[in-house]
Amino acid sequence: MTFIKGLRRRLKILFDRIGNETIRNNLLQAVPFWIASIITGLAAVLYTKLFLMAERGTMLIFAGHAGWLFLITPACFIIAWWLVNRYAPYAKGSGIPQVMASIELATPRDIGKVGKLLSLRILFIKILSSLFMIFGGGVIGREGPTIQIAGSIFRKVNQWLPDWWPKISKRNMIMAGAAAGLAAAFNTPLGGIVFAVEELAKTHIRYFKTALFSAVIISGLTAQGLLGPYLYLGYPQIHDISSYIFFAVILVATLAGLAGSGMARLILVILQWKSSLGKNSRQVAYLVFCGLFIAGFAIFLDRNALGSGKELMTTTLFTPHKVVAWYVPLLRIGGSALSFTAGASGGIFAPSLSSGAAIGSVVSGWFHLSDSNTNLLILSGMVAFLTGVTRSPFTSAILVLEMTDRHNLIFHLMLAGMVSGIVSMVIDRHSLYDHLKTRYIQELSREESPQGISVQIR
Repeated sequence: MTFIKGLRRRLKILFDRIGNETIRNNLLQAVPFWIASIITGLAAVLYTKLFLMAERGTMLIFAGHAGWLFLITPACFIIAWWLVNRYAPYAKGSGIPQVMASIELATPRDIGKVGKLLSLRILFIKILSSLFMIFGGGVIGREGPTIQIAGSIFRKVNQWLPDWWPKISKRNMIMAGAAAGLAAAFNTPLGGIVFAVEELAKTHIRYFKTALFSAVIISGLTAQGLLGPYLYLGYPQIHDISSYIFFAVILVATLAGLAGSGMARLILVILQWKSSLGKNSRQVAYLVFCGLFIAGFAIFLDRNALGSGKELMTTTLFTPHKVVAWYVPLLRIGGSALSFTAGASGGIFAPSLSSGAAIGSVVSGWFHLSDSNTNLLILSGMVAFLTGVTRSPFTSAILVLEMTDRHNLIFHLMLAGMVSGIVSMVIDRHSLYDHLKTRYIQELSREESPQGISVQIR
């Protein structure tokens, strides 16, 4: 604390020496975003490396002693759930709905509730719980958790500012953090910006565009400086696309959109049922059930039932093994639903992308398409499935575009997102994140209401 107070005092002396008040205020407004962005980039890199190590550990166990998964998977699910349940209940799940709820609650009346959704405790439990989940073979991703981690970092930096510092919008700080987190996780700066605008922003972007752009750039450069200028997936072969492929894209987008929104609806139904289980012993029994099923899927059917699904995406895009078995999309969807409803930490971005890739691969096999056409359907399936879950077609298309650096596919991918967004309305008018955001706000309101009286949030 003495060090922090001394640092604040030196900073005040330094900035007081800047004569032009406009330059001084603009600089003071920007510095917190820069500091938080650098910390976010470093945290994202560390989390990425730990996550990949844990996932590789699972695959090594599967390759050498697959039967051990019947013990390891349920045990890891229980530990991951216990960490969240005991120390940070709002660290469960993806993290994106928590950030969305935090932005909505970032008002003078409700700002106290934000601390339960974004904090340093959330940050550490989020990382630890998701590492246990992925080591146990859970079908989760690290992208959603990285967004909640980034939101927590940006909020904490804002809290650390001394009283003499110009006030910064808490809502804008959290939104910039979320965008920076996604950019650092996927190495997709445009995706981070579009995500903030399409999914998070309730105000006009001109009020925070400079902060948003600088946060995305700095966090992305920090991550890139440590990991290198990588693409999340690489450069799939795309040339000589058939003229009729638009019809296949529409078919894949329809199937993947319905599947994505259907999985989201299934998750909500399971969560509603789980809330009636009550006692922790029943919760543990459900976790054992989830772990055994996912282990069984992997051992008796296909190893693609395990993990984030990145291996499935790279295999279908970059090897001759482009067509997967018809049941692989079902394994991915089922595994995602079981893992997400376990009550531990873990994102749904990467699992959604891999489920969509599997659907595109299966449809390509129906028509015996060329490698280039198959790759296009795989990428279209990724966009469509993620859109079905998030209802963010532009974010989904831009993310996949930046992951592969295939700009000639922009119209195909946007078509897939648009079709998916339309057909998803058949299953549910709202995204999974919207439903969960509302649920978290209601839970926080009940916690603060006298005698636990329920407060309806519309």
